[in-house]
Amino acid sequence: MNILVCGGAGYIGSHMVKMLAEEGHQVTTFDNLSTGFKSAVQWGALTEGDLLDRKALKNVFKTQEFDAVMHFSARSLVGESFENPAFYYQNNVVGTYNLLEAMCENGVKTFVFSSTAATFGIPIKDLIDETHPQIPISPYGKTKVAVEQMLNDFFSAYGLNSVSLRYFNAAGADPSGLIGEAHVPETHLIPNVLKSAAGDKPILKVFGNNYPTKDGTCVRDYIHVNDLCKAHLLALDYMAQQPGAHGFNLGNGQGFSILEVIRAASEVTQKTIPYEILDRRPGDPPILVSDSSRARRLLGWDPVYTELRDIIATAWHWHKNNKTVRTDHPTNTFSIGPAT
Repeated sequence: MNILVCGGAGYIGSHMVKMLAEEGHQVTTFDNLSTGFKSAVQWGALTEGDLLDRKALKNVFKTQEFDAVMHFSARSLVGESFENPAFYYQNNVVGTYNLLEAMCENGVKTFVFSSTAATFGIPIKDLIDETHPQIPISPYGKTKVAVEQMLNDFFSAYGLNSVSLRYFNAAGADPSGLIGEAHVPETHLIPNVLKSAAGDKPILKVFGNNYPTKDGTCVRDYIHVNDLCKAHLLALDYMAQQPGAHGFNLGNGQGFSILEVIRAASEVTQKTIPYEILDRRPGDPPILVSDSSRARRLLGWDPVYTELRDIIATAWHWHKNNKTVRTDHPTNTFSIGPAT
């Protein structure tokens, strides 16, 4: 297949591009490089552009005929979404609408959407399956729900098939060590834990230790990035047999607290990891753990990395050889205005 990957220069997107290329697909990355890196696009072609630029989108669809589109281009920081909700609605909702419009204009009917467990808000049961109410508590989560609702309508009206994959906590790195997780600034727990272990980050910040959990810190479900990417490949096969607008939750079904992650990382790296306890952040649910049995049953998805230490070990392998902060993308900017 010929696949357009929006956000293919980012963390999950670059792993997806690698897997698609290795599976024999032709792949083109479309990325504005605001948070992604040119150096991560080591497979296929890179077209620099923004989803808010309709002209750039039209141009990329004119260059070739795509069989499917995968979308990883959302902004995804919960805290930032509270500070700048307009930024999130513009980038995540308007940008996605522009992409879907371009797809419909060019007859592309297959779409895989990077969604999030943040759509569920505060859990009302221990394991979150697809029947759990989607009542997000952050602007970020609300933008993802808005897109999922849009996808339902686009299937009903235009026959655009889609699968929304609701990630829990993506983690780890490709075992090759060629690509891994890098954000500027870095906000994800495991890379920050490893930065502290390597001495790149003196003291790890732990936000809150008074949650109703086993040790007072937030509990999350960590899923290896390559296992996530495998689900995207399976989603393409699923849509070929089952038209519609579908949604699947992706996680390991195991919850680990922040302190448990720190202890596991200390064992993997053989280093002491200093940390300090700070106040809670707004929008952080105490527990988020997935029930992914539907994805296993219908997609045939079977995660390879089920142990936390194995996930951390792949991230550590990459981090040890990529300690320098990358600077091959422009400084992030924010503005409100009409899409061009």
